[in-house]
Amino acid sequence: MRLLLLSNSTNFGAPYLQHGAPVMAQFLGTCREALFIPYAAITISYDEYEYKVQEALKPFGINVHSIHKQNNPVDAVLNAKAIIIGGGNTFRLLHLIQTQNLTEAIQKKVKNGTPYIGWSAGSNVAGISIKTTNDMPVDEPESFNALQLIPFQINPHFTNEVLPNHNGETRMQRLSEFTLLNPEIPVIGLREGTWITLENGMYQYFGESDYLYMKGNETVFAKDAIIKLL
Repeated sequence: MRLLLLSNSTNFGAPYLQHGAPVMAQFLGTCREALFIPYAAITISYDEYEYKVQEALKPFGINVHSIHKQNNPVDAVLNAKAIIIGGGNTFRLLHLIQTQNLTEAIQKKVKNGTPYIGWSAGSNVAGISIKTTNDMPVDEPESFNALQLIPFQINPHFTNEVLPNHNGETRMQRLSEFTLLNPEIPVIGLREGTWITLENGMYQYFGESDYLYMKGNETVFAKDAIIKLL
């Protein structure tokens, strides 16, 4: 399998996908056509979302077409040269993936070598479940079970910053709740501007900051390029 899982689409003060587009182009290699799944979008239309991604990837010669314009979504996935799933609301995204019967089709394609790219919600759904998303459950999927392309959870946009005079739980505390209830499942928190790849059976981390690794009562901040799952 070949996966590129980014924490976010836009770094603070930078144009849309500025840091991600070159990485995607390098990851895709000679593949220059991708199916885009915009189902995480709620506040913008699918047409607008498709256009944003098209414009960001056009300078790299990557042709993007959205699944919402295809007559048969399952066939669109099965015929895709590459699959890109964008960010937005993870609950909405998973709900539509499930109700359109895309789970098995995406799994089949990716496990047979079709490149998969996701950011934010698109990275979150690559994991075992969406239980470590940051989003509000504005829509109800059939199950929290995600695409299960990787044997761990992702928490995109990870930060442990605390607002002044804010007494709510930190992100670490929230993720610790998950690991206490699911001690056997690893969680990786990706800070803004970072990403993970899976190629040749190896998980590799890229980014200037460290990432969070949690499993059971084990908590590690690491910056190693190679991720070794406990």
